[in-house]
Amino acid sequence: MFIPGNSKKNEPADWAAKFETLAEKSRQPLLRDYYARGAVAPDTPLEQVPLMALDLETTGLDSRRHGIVSIGLVPFNLKRIQTSRSHYWVVRPRREVEERSITIHRITHEQIESAPDLESLAEALLDAIAGQVLVVHYQAIERPFLYRAFERRFGEGLLFPLIDTLQMEKRIRGRVSLNPLTWLARGRHSWRLADCRRRYGLPEYAPHHALTDALATAELFQAQVAYHGSPDDRVEHWWL
Repeated sequence: MFIPGNSKKNEPADWAAKFETLAEKSRQPLLRDYYARGAVAPDTPLEQVPLMALDLETTGLDSRRHGIVSIGLVPFNLKRIQTSRSHYWVVRPRREVEERSITIHRITHEQIESAPDLESLAEALLDAIAGQVLVVHYQAIERPFLYRAFERRFGEGLLFPLIDTLQMEKRIRGRVSLNPLTWLARGRHSWRLADCRRRYGLPEYAPHHALTDALATAELFQAQVAYHGSPDDRVEHWWL
């Protein structure tokens, strides 16, 4: 059984303890209430963990210069994906939207101009993710963009436990095999969401829509656990 846990050099995080500390220290009521609602214990088996797939579409890749234009959330567990409880918001960023980004996420200037600022959506967003472990594909987008978006609006960044399916895929494909025929392939894998899904026989979806990509990430995580993990794995061995 593959256990993707952290090495001794990188001890697993205890997000439940971290949230208790954050709830005591936060001076922003919205964030303080979010942290006070707690996080799952690190020894919780994956099959008992409430999971929420998250995807953001942004105006670029740098959280310091670019903003969020849409958010997709899909709740799920290892057996079910609850699409009826999904959320999708188009967000008006506080950064200029470049034409080339519109060609990627296909959200028009008109849609963005009529969309709310994240500040007015923050309560609904935090209510949706409270008590959940977020699952993303490539944490270098979702975690820093949400952190900075909250920091700009409320003076404090948003922190949350997450599982990164891209990082899991790198660990899985990076395992040393006893079969020398697989050694040359180790450095040739694509980490794009669609390519990772293809390795598990999952269907093709149109990319760069926050809700569809969140759904695709949820399915990918279910497949990763089914093929390489166990429902009994402690969540601390998967989250970051």
